Amino acid sequence: MPGRPQLEEKEEVNLPEDSCIQSPSGADRVSMTTWQKHDWKQYFEIARRPWQRLRPPRPVYPTGINRVLPAAGFSLSELDDAGINLDQAEELGLPVDAGRIGAYGPNVSALRGFALVSRRPL
Repeated sequence: MPGRPQLEEKEEVNLPEDSCIQSPSGADRVSMTTWQKHDWKQYFEIARRPWQRLRPPRPVYPTGINRVLPAAGFSLSELDDAGINLDQAEELGLPVDAGRIGAYGPNVSALRGFALVSRRPL
């Protein structure tokens, strides 16, 4: 219609116009989509599968007599005592906390066992 201003066609984006999220200038907009029923079925099918390999051990640290708490990652000395370098730890999916100092014996023995099992072929 001649009396109405022409609206520019834009790609559909799931963000409101006055959104706080800004795309970088000059970048193409990528439309966000929600998962369909097939996507959810596929996700839960994969999530229900057993692990192909053994899950990595979780590091702990002693906090008193007969008490341990979860740590953010294994210390560098624990990895060294177990014979694992940083590259191997990354490949095995082991969490590493470079800020932790010292080695806790049960962590080292858990790492040694995990390293032996993960080096064997399936």
